[in-house]
Amino acid sequence: MPVLGLAHDRCLVMGVVNVTPDSFSDGGRWLDADTAVRHGLDLVATGADIVDVGGESTRPGATRIDADEELRRVLPVISGLVAEGAVVSVDTMRATVAEQALAAGAAIINDVSGGRADPAMMTVAAGTGSPIVLMHWREHSAEMQQHTRYDDLVDDIRSELLVQVDAALAAGVDPGRIILDPGLGFSKTGAQNWTVLAHLDAFVELGFPLLVAASRKRFLGELLAAPSTDAGSGALRPTDGREAATAAITMLAATAGAWCVRVHEAAPSADAVRVAARLRQEDARA
Repeated sequence: MPVLGLAHDRCLVMGVVNVTPDSFSDGGRWLDADTAVRHGLDLVATGADIVDVGGESTRPGATRIDADEELRRVLPVISGLVAEGAVVSVDTMRATVAEQALAAGAAIINDVSGGRADPAMMTVAAGTGSPIVLMHWREHSAEMQQHTRYDDLVDDIRSELLVQVDAALAAGVDPGRIILDPGLGFSKTGAQNWTVLAHLDAFVELGFPLLVAASRKRFLGELLAAPSTDAGSGALRPTDGREAATAAITMLAATAGAWCVRVHEAAPSADAVRVAARLRQEDARA
């Protein structure tokens, strides 16, 4: 399903620019607007199709900032990237931030709450005609890991996503502008994240473009942790040591039919999606 007219002969790559002091992987590195713009352009130069700009951390345990601070962080970065020709998405749960980001040139709303944190988000998406990512979400970061009980993990996530799809459609959002994200790491344990990844086909089957955001997340750090010793469990692999595993997930997602992957480093995943696309071409010939 085409979104924004971007190439669909392969899975797309969305590069992350966190304009925050406290994001789990790169908090504080891109807080200055000029530095953030340069980083976004570096992501494009190394293979990102979309640059995702966010001003509020959603790592587990994060507390919220106010809308004015979020706008102060993201608007100059969005404007600067758009001026250089980048396709930009805005990572926000606030309708007011999304509306102003779109006015500044952003092309996609990436709402990790799936429209649940701010019901006005659906109205903004409908009124502007913007594509919107609806992620599976149950509660804000400070409490989200208290909400990891499911009767049937995959079926429950699918059902809860479809509730948000229905809300978007009821608000007038064009169904061709809806993108889904199963929400790895949000109200999910490490083991549950792996179950979701093993069943990506169940989310692709819903018929909407699928965004997969596994990059550098804790469950990869747990998998790659140092061996346990008599003194206790091994240390998590640092976030910048999780890139190879992230690229492996990108390959998995692309092979499963994902529309896009969201990553912190573009180059490894840009290579992976091209490998996946070439294999799919070969499979189609067989």
